[in-house]
Amino acid sequence: MPRILGIDIPGDKRIEASLPYIYGIGPSNTKKVLEAANVDPNIRAKDLAPEQLNAIIHAISAQKILIEGDLRRDLQQNLKRLQAINCYRGIRHRRGLPVRGQRTQTNARTRKGPRKTVGVQRAKEAPAAAKKA
Repeated sequence: MPRILGIDIPGDKRIEASLPYIYGIGPSNTKKVLEAANVDPNIRAKDLAPEQLNAIIHAISAQKILIEGDLRRDLQQNLKRLQAINCYRGIRHRRGLPVRGQRTQTNARTRKGPRKTVGVQRAKEAPAAAKKA
């Protein structure tokens, strides 16, 4: 298993399919990185020469692509900023509701979680009233 920037990528797959295992690198970034590094996208990851691995690492850092911990930290800071300024999106994030205008009367189960059934509570005098009638 080759290591790129501290992340093990699968060696049996093509490098074009292996690079997206790094958080923050998707299919389009993969193509850009491989073009910049001059690496054939069809070569298997385990068959890469150390020079090619270094070229890929250099291409990722040269394009200033945020990956793994830096990207996760950046996303968390964005959410905290939205919540701190009390904007609509921040409030929706804080409450765990859909953020982008989806309906919530039905659906939205992914954000809201499983349904919470609300039972009916009887009054203490209800059985006595039923006996009199």
